[in-house]
Amino acid sequence: MIVWLNGSFGAGKTTTAEGLVRLLPDARLFDAEEVGYMLHHVLGPLQEEADFQHWPPWRALVVETARQLLAYKGGTLVVPQTVLVEEYWRELHEGLGQLDVPVHHFVLHTDSGTLTRRIEADTPAFVPWRLAHVVPYQEALPWLRRAGEVIDTTDTPPDEVARRIAAKVVGSERS
Repeated sequence: MIVWLNGSFGAGKTTTAEGLVRLLPDARLFDAEEVGYMLHHVLGPLQEEADFQHWPPWRALVVETARQLLAYKGGTLVVPQTVLVEEYWRELHEGLGQLDVPVHHFVLHTDSGTLTRRIEADTPAFVPWRLAHVVPYQEALPWLRRAGEVIDTTDTPPDEVARRIAAKVVGSERS
């Protein structure tokens, strides 16, 4: 199966993903940003596009990489990746849906004040980028709520969020 953790930068996706990998049998972390870094190396620096997600090859290669990884190793892929463009999510979701494995989409959400505090406490180089994506995240929230299951991380530690998600996906596999 695939467990996709979406949400704003600073919502706890990476830490939650690491916890999920420990909790789910045969799970591995698939950092889809690595596909973007590879494309950056091949295609050169981003110019008019501020984010490699705007490159159609990124979306196609994320799906294909997931397909190859699952065919080679099986198990569960945990993907902590913010996707704020509904068209891009639809493209990814449709592609992943053709892999004949369950795709679980969770949106990790926290209130604005907590989110800003978390971002400002992060590595200084990432702060401006992450703060610049708070408003686009809020604008994407209506479709994100429709596309995934929202998990509030405001007052919940990442290990508890991981336990909740693990229980949901394991429970859905049994039913």
